[in-house]
Amino acid sequence: MSIADNKKAFHDYFIEERFEAGLVLEGWEAKAIRAGRAQIKEAYVIIKDGELFLLGAHISPLAQASTHVHPDPVRTRKLLLHEREISKLIGKVERAGYALVPLDLHFAKGRIKLAIGLAKGKKEYDKRESEKKKDWEREKGRLMRTAR
Repeated sequence: MSIADNKKAFHDYFIEERFEAGLVLEGWEAKAIRAGRAQIKEAYVIIKDGELFLLGAHISPLAQASTHVHPDPVRTRKLLLHEREISKLIGKVERAGYALVPLDLHFAKGRIKLAIGLAKGKKEYDKRESEKKKDWEREKGRLMRTAR
């Protein structure tokens, strides 16, 4: 079940591989995400000291958050992956010019997970080509419905 999608990622990048990562969250963040108050549209993933971090994801705190907790909606969150997956990602990003992009936030077996994609940036003409292809598929669907 998806919580938040990053549709902009599919518009701006070619997604070559997908990985599912866990997140290190505080209690108020988990409650806010379960309430659907997360947004990853402006978020991105960086590699620092052999670890992956999610930056720019906005999780709005609930109104009934505890008084002694001072929530930071856009704090840096650590991502949890297996060591071999992290080393594979580091190699691709550093050598081949790939980027790590958050794709969607979802539940998996009761836990909150983040799908990240190993992505290569699209040029402007690639975006136009994707748009034309999408329009043609939509038009083809319309024509097939009216032909029946």
